[in-house]
Amino acid sequence: MSEAITVKRVIEKLASRFLPENAANITSTYQFLLDDAEDFHFTIANQSLEVTTGEHPDPDITLILNSETFIRVVTGEQDGMSAFLKGQLRAEGNVMLATKLSKFFSKDKQR
Repeated sequence: MSEAITVKRVIEKLASRFLPENAANITSTYQFLLDDAEDFHFTIANQSLEVTTGEHPDPDITLILNSETFIRVVTGEQDGMSAFLKGQLRAEGNVMLATKLSKFFSKDKQR
């Protein structure tokens, strides 16, 4: 039986799924505010990724959603645009960054 996917597990795996070759010339901070889990943010700079729990003082984009929606989007079960259109995801700041998010991480579904 596979271990359940949790926000904590997704955060732990972000670095291993990061595709630095797709992040050339990108310097951005993505803040995730989760209704029912610990908030976190990550910064992409110099083709590297730094993930930190808590809130960033000045993120480029803030994504507001619940952990269930976050996990569905990360695993590919739901498209981020679909979540946005259904009101399950709010974006504040440079919303164009949200459209680039999926290219920074591999689609590897290993748990």
